[in-house]
Amino acid sequence: MKILGIESSCDETAAAVVEDGNKLLSNVVASSIDLHKQYGGVVPEIAARSHIESINPVIREALEQAKTDWENVDAIAVTYGPGLGGSLLVGVLAARTLAILKNKPLYAVNHVEAHVYANFLTSTSLPGYKLPKKAPEFPCLALIVSGGHTQLVLFENHFKYQVLGKTLDDAVGEAFDKVAKIIGLPYPGGPNVEKAGEAGDPKTYNFPKPRSTNQAAQIDAMQGSKEKRTNRTSGTESESRTQLTQQSAISSDGVSGSARQQVRAMSGLGKYDFSYSGLKTAVLRAAQAEIGEDYTFPSHMLPDRLSEAQKANIAASFKHKAIEVLTDKTLLAFNEFAPKSVVIAGGVAASKELRRQISDRLPMDVEYTDSKLCTDNAAMIASNGYYQKASGIEPADPYSIDINPSLKM
Repeated sequence: MKILGIESSCDETAAAVVEDGNKLLSNVVASSIDLHKQYGGVVPEIAARSHIESINPVIREALEQAKTDWENVDAIAVTYGPGLGGSLLVGVLAARTLAILKNKPLYAVNHVEAHVYANFLTSTSLPGYKLPKKAPEFPCLALIVSGGHTQLVLFENHFKYQVLGKTLDDAVGEAFDKVAKIIGLPYPGGPNVEKAGEAGDPKTYNFPKPRSTNQAAQIDAMQGSKEKRTNRTSGTESESRTQLTQQSAISSDGVSGSARQQVRAMSGLGKYDFSYSGLKTAVLRAAQAEIGEDYTFPSHMLPDRLSEAQKANIAASFKHKAIEVLTDKTLLAFNEFAPKSVVIAGGVAASKELRRQISDRLPMDVEYTDSKLCTDNAAMIASNGYYQKASGIEPADPYSIDINPSLKM
C-alpha cells in the first residue's frame, strides 16, 4: 500500500511516498530557510508564498523519485496542524484538490504525532539514509523534541497514547534558537549551538536545571545505580538539590494527595513537565556577566563583545544542561512505565549530545532514525497515514477538512 504524504506546516514544503508504513520510496523537501535567514527566524508570509511556489513541483518529484504514478497511489496523507496557518493551508488545499481529482482517500495527520512515525521507517533504497533496523514495539515511550514542541508521550498502540509531560513555556528547540541569538550565532540557531558547543567546555557554567518537587532524589538514585554519571554538582546547584530533596521528603512522607497537588502547583512543574525559560535567562545573565554590563536582550551589542571561546563555552554548557533535563525525564518515565521501546523524535532528535546522553544513561538500546527524518518531512506524514488506514480510521472528507494551527496531541 503506497501513501503520498504532504507536509507544509512551517517553512519546508515536502512530499514523500511510503509503502506499507515502513518502506521509504521517496522523500523530497524544498526549504525556504535561506529566505528567512536575514530575518533571524521564519516569516509566515514568506513561508506561505514559498509553499505556493514549491508544492506542485515537490509532489511531482516525489512521485518520480518513487517511480510510481497516481494509479498506484492508494491514499494521500497531509498535515493539518499544528503549524503556521498560511503554510498549513497550502498543503491542505493541495491534498484536498488531489484527493478529489484522483479519487483517493485523504487522511488528516497531526504533525507532532507524525514525528514519532519517522521511526517506523526501516527500509529504503534511497542513498544516504541510515534507518532503524526494526520498528518500535508497544508500549513505546516517545520523547518529542522540536522548535515548537517538547513532550514525553507513552504510546500503548497506534493512536492510543498518553501525554505524560510537556513544556510549560519554551520548547527545547526554541530555547536553542533564543540562546543562539543571545550569543550571536546565525539562524537556524539549533544546529549552530550544537556545532559551537563542540568546541566548548560544558563545565564552564553551572546553569540551573529545573526539576519537579519530587524528582531529584529519584533521579539521583537511578543514576547512582548505573554508575555512569560523573559528579557535576557544585555551588548553587548543590544547594538547590538539597532543597529539592527536602521537598521530596515532604511529598513522599504520608502526606495526603491534595497536599501533594498543592506542592506540585506551587512548583509550577509537574513530574514529567519541562521548563526552559529559566535556563534561557541564566544564559543571558552569564553572557552579560562576561562583558560586565547589563545589556537588555535583544541587543546586537552583546554578542559582538563575546569572544569565540566564550560563545563556545556558553553553547556547550547550555546544550549539556538542556539535554540533561530531557534525559532525566526520559529515564524517570522509563523506570516507571517499563516500555518495550524508546524513540526520540523531532528536529532536536538529530542532536549528537542528546543521542549520546540517552545511549549512555538509558538501560536499553535505542535506535535512531536518520537526521534527515528528524526535521520536518513528508515521509513521517505518509507513514502515519498508512497506519491510520491500516487501523481502520475513517478518512477525512476532502470537501470539509480544514487546518488547525493550534492542534494538540
